[in-house]
Amino acid sequence: MDANNKKTIALIAHDNRKKEMIEWVDWNSEALLKNNIICTGTTGKLIRDTLEKSLEKGEEEKYNITLLKSGPLGGDQQMGAMIVNGQIDMMVFFWDPMQQLAHDVDVKALLRITVLYNIPTACNRSTADFLISSELFAKPYVPKPMDVNDYLNRPLDV
Repeated sequence: MDANNKKTIALIAHDNRKKEMIEWVDWNSEALLKNNIICTGTTGKLIRDTLEKSLEKGEEEKYNITLLKSGPLGGDQQMGAMIVNGQIDMMVFFWDPMQQLAHDVDVKALLRITVLYNIPTACNRSTADFLISSELFAKPYVPKPMDVNDYLNRPLDV
């Protein structure tokens, strides 16, 4: 993958899914290290530690990881803003469907934004494996945005 094809990949995992995310990151470290990585708080610290173990001495400057706030403390909104601003190419979000969380509305909003902006999103390991192994992963790709003209041009009764 040449530098022009670097992706910016959002990685997020709820507490009950962090172990699975770390295993996935470790398994895919070679591909991930060639890209820019954006993570929410605690997940990001774990991912950074995992990726640093994969680096050979002197390679520290070759990878780029950015840590946002923890999801419940605003990291989900930060990530959503980055998607809206065209700064995220794909998202891997291992969320826990079996546990209601205090910030469920934030999670729903973030997933809504990925659909609205047509960002490839994996919510489980199988889908994440398909995304990272796709031939499109190593090529330039610009998602076609959803057509929102009907919404923008709707008549308003005020």
